[in-house]
Amino acid sequence: MAQLILIRHGQSQWNLENRFTGWVDVNLTADGEAQARKAGQLMKQAGLEIDQAFGSVLTRAVRTLWLSLEELNQVYVPQTLDWRLNERHYGALTGLNKTEVAAEHGEAQLKIWRRSYDTPPPPLAADNPVNPCKDRRYAHLPAEALPATESLKTTLDRVVPYWQQEIFPHVQAGKTVLVAAHGNSLRALVKHLMGISNEEIVKLEIPTGNPMLLNLDAQGTPKAARYLDAERAQPLPEFA
Repeated sequence: MAQLILIRHGQSQWNLENRFTGWVDVNLTADGEAQARKAGQLMKQAGLEIDQAFGSVLTRAVRTLWLSLEELNQVYVPQTLDWRLNERHYGALTGLNKTEVAAEHGEAQLKIWRRSYDTPPPPLAADNPVNPCKDRRYAHLPAEALPATESLKTTLDRVVPYWQQEIFPHVQAGKTVLVAAHGNSLRALVKHLMGISNEEIVKLEIPTGNPMLLNLDAQGTPKAARYLDAERAQPLPEFA
């Protein structure tokens, strides 16, 4: 049975400032770095030996991957970074403080933009300085591939094909795979793997820097799942 470890990056500066981050390349805070290192320590205590690692192309996820592998003494593990594991794009909300958005638009609208499955925020303007079309790491992509806003559903639409094409073959081979990514890209993947409904997925919260360990059969079906740091765990679906 294969093992899949999912790590949401450690706390970022905009997590700390309660701002919508999305595709903006914000770095880890000192606490975020500590969370990433603790993730590696927890994996080491669990005796995990990583065969292949994946991450998004955003610094907070990349550094979480590196710091955790450093603590695990497995920095030599093959690593692949891809934009399809990026955080959900928050459109015109990018960079805004969530409390201020709630004050302007109301708590109900904020909740819809943040937690609904298929309602995206307003799109980011093409001339906005943080538009990904201005970022060299996406220069190889056609313009239509770059989102101006996303819902969880459209995030899932890019994450799941990447899972199926690039990550799942390692699972089929019985390997232990580590994925360092983001709250919503990982929620999308967990929704797909666990068959969580559109209504129930809004309740799933993935904490920063706490490795989620899943045991998967050869078909990629989870048979067990748990957080390695039980004190910071969030509820997960029950397994038979």
